[in-house]
Amino acid sequence: MRKIRIFNGPNLNLLGRREPEHYGRLTIEQINASLAEMAQAAGFEADCRQTNHEGVLLDWIHTLTQEDFLIINPGAWTHTSYALRDAIAGVSVPALEVHLSNIHAREEFRSRSLIAPVCRGQISGLGADSYVLAMEYAIRWLKSQEVAK
Repeated sequence: MRKIRIFNGPNLNLLGRREPEHYGRLTIEQINASLAEMAQAAGFEADCRQTNHEGVLLDWIHTLTQEDFLIINPGAWTHTSYALRDAIAGVSVPALEVHLSNIHAREEFRSRSLIAPVCRGQISGLGADSYVLAMEYAIRWLKSQEVAK
């Protein structure tokens, strides 16, 4: 079965209580539950994970196959991790970068994404809806691949 992988980076386990003016009041568990429901309703499986350890995230990415679609919120690693950029490029799976806050309207260091160039696109600034829109795109993309076969 094709899987939609939702990988979240550092500090996203604090959603709902960390800077709600930037990140909203929903927890990562609430967001993940919604995404899993969307995927299941479309006939796909969602694999939602969060880690504060960069090497763990890299290992997860290394296990992706051509059957997967990646939705990734790299958190602060967006701006600092060449290793993460190279891992995504190395597995050649379709990927979307998501952010709850608008990284382009915040501190200057947040406006540059090392990850965006190796992703199909980036959705930011729409709160939890950033994930919802990414999931809708992933579902449409995976269904289009099934039709093409």
